[in-house]
Amino acid sequence: MKKFTKIVCVLLFIAMVLSLTACGSQGGSSASGKKIAEIKKNGKLVLGTASGYPPFEFVSVENNGDVIGIDVSLAKAIADKLGVQLVVQDMPFGELIMTLSTGGCDIVIAGLPETPERAEKVDFSMVYVNDEQTIIVRKEDANNYKTLGDFAGKVVDVELGASSETVARNELTGANINALALIADCFLELSQGKCDAVVTGMVVGKQYVVNNDSYAELSDIKFENKDKPTQACIAKGDAEFLKLVNDVIKENQDNGNFEKWIEEFSAQASKEAQAQ
Repeated sequence: MKKFTKIVCVLLFIAMVLSLTACGSQGGSSASGKKIAEIKKNGKLVLGTASGYPPFEFVSVENNGDVIGIDVSLAKAIADKLGVQLVVQDMPFGELIMTLSTGGCDIVIAGLPETPERAEKVDFSMVYVNDEQTIIVRKEDANNYKTLGDFAGKVVDVELGASSETVARNELTGANINALALIADCFLELSQGKCDAVVTGMVVGKQYVVNNDSYAELSDIKFENKDKPTQACIAKGDAEFLKLVNDVIKENQDNGNFEKWIEEFSAQASKEAQAQ
């Protein structure tokens, strides 16, 4: 009798393990592709981004105040692939990951690089544009800076939560790092003399220099961790949606659209800045 009971217990245990394994397998397959089905059902792809970051994303007066740029064009290509409309949600940079994690948007594209901390919360795409960190100062002060050490005691503005904030805090030893919600506010403070420099991506920094001849880029001063790759990110756990995003990125890298978008939106941002 004891032997029979033991056999029954073993069989029940095996059945329970197989049942749990099946459930886990079914959960994984339903999670993958779930977002695509949801987006198609809703008829829209909701993009989370943070404007004021030309040519990646900026508010265009000529386009009725819409947010346009490289990242919005990438999102539009993804929406087209899904056969849905694109809806843009503009918000402070520091709110993007939380909004995505809580279901407030379907995808974030905002010149955002992957970090270990972010990767714990969301899944990142392949890199679509390789950028570098750079320092922008007032042109009249440019000769005062030859090394990173020359920023000791200076006020340096960065966008809150951006990789530029991390680099500035780690490598501008002795500088007073001031993190603001919007990159546009950092450059406003630079023009007003409230800060001495802004650390940002090179593509964006050059755009602000082109738009305002009172700024200068310190291209000879390099950060040790200068790389600033840009990636899209989605909520964790949907391999099918991530593959679709990567496929669209690869397609637009291969056909030269990213180069075209950088040129197009750099020119557009400059044109609108000069018209103001």
